[in-house]
Formats: sequence, structure tokens, C-alpha cells
Amino acid sequence: MYFITSNKGKYEEVKEFLKDDVEVLMLRKRYLEIQSEDLEEIALESMKYLSKELKLPMMIEDSGLFIDCLNGFPGPYSSYIFEKIGNKGILKLMSGEENRRAKFVSVIAYWEPEIEVKIFKGQTQGTISEEERGEKGFGFDPIFIPSGQNKTFGEMDREEKNRFSHRGKALEQFKRWLNGKNAR
Repeated sequence: MYFITSNKGKYEEVKEFLKDDVEVLMLRKRYLEIQSEDLEEIALESMKYLSKELKLPMMIEDSGLFIDCLNGFPGPYSSYIFEKIGNKGILKLMSGEENRRAKFVSVIAYWEPEIEVKIFKGQTQGTISEEERGEKGFGFDPIFIPSGQNKTFGEMDREEKNRFSHRGKALEQFKRWLNGKNAR
């Protein structure tokens, strides 16, 4: 199965998570991504576009960090915002904020010839830390603390992060579906 992404960190997480179920190969491919506030709509439309060109089993994943005090910003624009202002920029925007609640959302779209696009969604509630902590993971990982934990994703190894993460939850749903499909 091909994972269409240019994000090496995402690829490594997905490959590790699914290693016992399916071989995951990274395919860097530019594709049309609509602008929308809805991650599910973005993933679905992206997969429809890709499935017209590539006739092979593939998945994409879109995720976003939604921060309460910033009215859900950066949301579906997380990758772009991270490139432009990074963790320090988000922390600066939140300077003095008491409400540090946030959630990470992940949407996986899977397609292969002869089946409809399948969507799997995961969500993790948490808070934004006061400072960057940890050097593991990627993106906003060093500033996101999942609910019930005291470490940021950036302080967790990949296996620990996958137990709590939005992507891990979406991948778990995908894995169950895939195993059920393959058992038939």
C-alpha cells in the first residue's frame, strides 16, 4: 500500500503502526488539495483526485491542530502555519492565555481499485504547553500535551505517542477495517 505524503515523520509513524498488517511505501506526489475548514472534505476530495491518476492501493492523511482560544486556528492550515511561524509563533499568539485547550484531529482516506474511498478519523484532546518541550516527533508535537498526560508528544517515543495520538486512533480504525476486509 502506498502512503501519499512528503512528510517523513508521518510516514515513519504510519509505517511503524501498520508494520504487522501491511507493507507501507512512501510516495511523494503533489496533488490538488482544496481549501476547506473540514479535514474530512479535504481528504475525500484529495483522494478522488488521486484515484483518477493512480490506480493502486493508497492512503493519505490530513491532520490539524485546533486551539480553543484561537477559534480553532490553525486547524486545517496547520502545516502551512507551522512552516511560517512554527511552535514559537503559536506560543507567542497564546501568550497570557489561560485557556490552553486544544485538539489534534487526523483524517485518513484510503482507496484501492473497485472500492469506494474509506474515511477514518481520530481525535485527541489536550492542552498547549507554555514552552516547547522535547525533540521527538515533528510539527507541533513539542507543544501539545494530550489529556491525562504530563509530557508533550515531543517528549514521547513513537510507540508511546501512537497510543495517545489522533493519528494513532485513526490508524487503529483503519487497521481494524483492513484486517476485517482481508479476513473475508
